[in-house]
Amino acid sequence: MSAQKTAAPRHNPKVTTALRRFAISISVLNIFGYTVLGFEQPWTWPLIALATGYTLEIVLEMLGARAEGRAPRFLGGGAKGVMEFLLPAHITSLAVNMLSYVNDLVWVMVFGVIVAVGTKWVLRAPVKGRLRHFMNPSNFGIAVILVLFPWASIAPPYQFTEYIDGGFDWLVPAIIIALGTMLNAKLTERMWLILAWVGGFALQAIVRGVLFDTSIPAGLAMMSGVAFVLFTNYMITDPGTTPSSKWGQIAFGGGVAAMYGVLTAMSIAYGLFFATAIVCGIRGAFLWTADVVSKRRAEEALALAAVTQAVAQADAAACACPEGACACPAPATAETPACACPEGACACPAPATAETPACACPEGACACPAPATAGAETKKIPVAA
Repeated sequence: MSAQKTAAPRHNPKVTTALRRFAISISVLNIFGYTVLGFEQPWTWPLIALATGYTLEIVLEMLGARAEGRAPRFLGGGAKGVMEFLLPAHITSLAVNMLSYVNDLVWVMVFGVIVAVGTKWVLRAPVKGRLRHFMNPSNFGIAVILVLFPWASIAPPYQFTEYIDGGFDWLVPAIIIALGTMLNAKLTERMWLILAWVGGFALQAIVRGVLFDTSIPAGLAMMSGVAFVLFTNYMITDPGTTPSSKWGQIAFGGGVAAMYGVLTAMSIAYGLFFATAIVCGIRGAFLWTADVVSKRRAEEALALAAVTQAVAQADAAACACPEGACACPAPATAETPACACPEGACACPAPATAETPACACPEGACACPAPATAGAETKKIPVAA
């Protein structure tokens, strides 16, 4: 029985640190949300969401490990390894519960968590030779809830500052911006994405105002809300589902902003979540297309190499010396100077004939070898000057 392959680390240390800080941030926000800020979901729901997310993540990992013939990634690292393995599920579960509002139907929230965690195993694309999920999990879970249950909505933005006033209501977004900026600048390295997203969002508000006579100040005012700040720093910057390169980040952030503008112009509500899901889907299609094209080019290169090798072998066969031929060149002529091979000729001599015995070099030939047989007498042939 063959041993199981050792599972590769799920994330590099930098991403793991970022996930740990994301998890701490969203956990602290939930604690303050239920005790100070005014979150409207029942306080038991985050615990239900976490239990659902943890259980599904572990079950799917065990099934995936068995199918791929490797050890589950949560084994071998002790309690710390299990904790780090569950960080993505922790963030996703709390985000789905915190940002969606489904009245008193807890099973709808649980369904959203299942969709969010499960999509990481279903919607995948090849990235640097490995299948990785390309759809933002928590965003996709919320978007599916909004599509399948029209009566559901996102959590009301006022719940983040419902019970604080006197200037402290500005403190919450300020803290989120400060912590999120440090996190994204030092660990996720998604500042180009944030700049493109924020700049693109402001631009689309102005463009909609010019083209459709909507209120530009109202479009820009949304950027001051806690929901927008949370989305900017903790949703759209997911390192697992966004590009790493500078121009890839700019294209992604600007693409989400442009898609939001289009959806809003079409009077589609909750455009932030739908725009992100659409752009993630476009990126996934691009990754699959790039992989197919890359494989096709590799196959064409192998085919070309095989044809080139076959031609070379055919040329080599054309230059194969016939049996019994010796290494004497043709004699020098007026057209072919002494010892100079004509263009395109190979190094095979002419076969032995009655006029030219085996290995008897004609007069004036150069580079005459030894006789063909052991009994033949060895003698030197003078070379004409």
